[in-house]
Amino acid sequence: MLATLVIGLREGLEAALIVGIIAAFLRKNGKSLVAMWLGVALAGALSIAVGVSLDLVEQVLPQAAQEGMEAVIGAVAICFVTSMIAWMDAHARDMKRQIEAEAAAALSHSGAVALASMAFLAVLKEGFETSVFLLATFSAAQSPLLAAAGAIIGLLLAVVIGWGIYVGGVRINLSKFFRFTSAFLILVAAGLVITSLRSAHEAGWLNAGQQQTLNLSWLVAPGSIQSALITGVLGIPADPRLIEVIGWFTYLVPVALLLYWPRSQQRRPIMGARLQFAAAAALAVLALGLVVFYPISRPQVPARATLVAATGDTPPIVGTAQLSAPSEGSSPALNLFLDGAANTTLPLTNDACRPAQHDGVESSACTMTRSSTPAGAPTSLTLDRIVALSGGRIPVGLNPAEHPGPFAADWSVEQSTDVWIADGILLDAAERSTTTVTFSGSGLQTPRTLRVNDKAAAASGWQVSTAYRNQAVAALSSVAAARTERTFWAMQLPVILAIAALLLAAAGARNIIREQRGSDGETANSIAERERRTDRATAKGATYAAH
Repeated sequence: MLATLVIGLREGLEAALIVGIIAAFLRKNGKSLVAMWLGVALAGALSIAVGVSLDLVEQVLPQAAQEGMEAVIGAVAICFVTSMIAWMDAHARDMKRQIEAEAAAALSHSGAVALASMAFLAVLKEGFETSVFLLATFSAAQSPLLAAAGAIIGLLLAVVIGWGIYVGGVRINLSKFFRFTSAFLILVAAGLVITSLRSAHEAGWLNAGQQQTLNLSWLVAPGSIQSALITGVLGIPADPRLIEVIGWFTYLVPVALLLYWPRSQQRRPIMGARLQFAAAAALAVLALGLVVFYPISRPQVPARATLVAATGDTPPIVGTAQLSAPSEGSSPALNLFLDGAANTTLPLTNDACRPAQHDGVESSACTMTRSSTPAGAPTSLTLDRIVALSGGRIPVGLNPAEHPGPFAADWSVEQSTDVWIADGILLDAAERSTTTVTFSGSGLQTPRTLRVNDKAAAASGWQVSTAYRNQAVAALSSVAAARTERTFWAMQLPVILAIAALLLAAAGARNIIREQRGSDGETANSIAERERRTDRATAKGATYAAH
């Protein structure tokens, strides 16, 4: 409520002062005030319509879009209040004289309609700024009803004070008033920086710098006076994030220095230019340092993944697997080191891989199949052995009376290996093996194929251990978050800093040019004055000689 009250009072008083000065000028010159009041009423209605329209549009948007719109409104409100603070600090003392001069010029050219237009535009500007600023403040307020009440009270006070100044019953030092309220508005705007950054994060626009820096829950407990002042008025949450703290100081410190820097120093453009060049150089060095020295994160996982049997409650370790980096002109490969078997290398060609998501990680899934003949497999099978390989059942189409055995056996092992790779590391892998035997003879008209169910005869499958897979997923998730951070801190932020450095350098160059022009003007005036003095002295000498 306090924040919206001060906003309403400050913005409303600015509009009231402008309208009051124009009204006094019209009354002094015997002009009607009807056109001016019509312009004021129209501007007020348009300002209310802007605020209501923005609020209605925000309400019909999806949640993420609402957060994004709140972030944009907050940023616009911060720009408005900052420009308003700077303008009033520079023009508060001479505002009346400037407005009266503009009013006199307007009256001499276009009459009362031009003055009414001046009032309309002034109130529209202040009203639009107030609508946006209040809408942004309402979004961050703990109680929108109290915030609205504060805004209404502030506007009413502004109208009363403006009327008092107009009729001459109230005298106020505008310069001190605006400088005092500007200090409060700077704090409120700094809080809006935090709110806008948090809204941008909730909209999915800003995911970097979300590390919690402080825990202020002990200070801003809900319902306490501290919470009402610190969170409700100044917009500081109980859990400020890193990017929010940096944004708060980045806004507060320069704006406060700009506003409260000694006026004697402000009148020296050369001093301001030096400070601007120094700040520009510091920002440029900071941007370059972030680009060059910000660390690059890489996933940290064991060099080899542990492989375990694909079946069993506590599957035993059966070997390890290692992903080899691709060399020039070749594809990566998976090297298998299985216990009791020769080392195997499986090339992961492009045609065998496809994009996929595995365990929540964007990866490349590769599938390789191969066939082989099991070593030491018997070439002849008895009927009892076939029944055992079939899981204790007689295969369909086999009659013991007609086909007593033995049978000729032809063995085959089909192996399918699935591999998931993400960011150049092995994320997961598993292999499935299917052993089949084709038997013939002993009265069979056609060969029969049997999928072997006997574990002793079938080649066992394997998979990457759960511990390694969880470690790889955690490492990749950490790297993804770190790269999001790096994108902001080492790419986006340096661009922003470089632009700010260029703007500061341009402002410094402008101040130097202004100082040089002023010095040249003073030098020309001094030379002209010295020449006039010499001419007067020569004339006096000639007159004296004539006498």
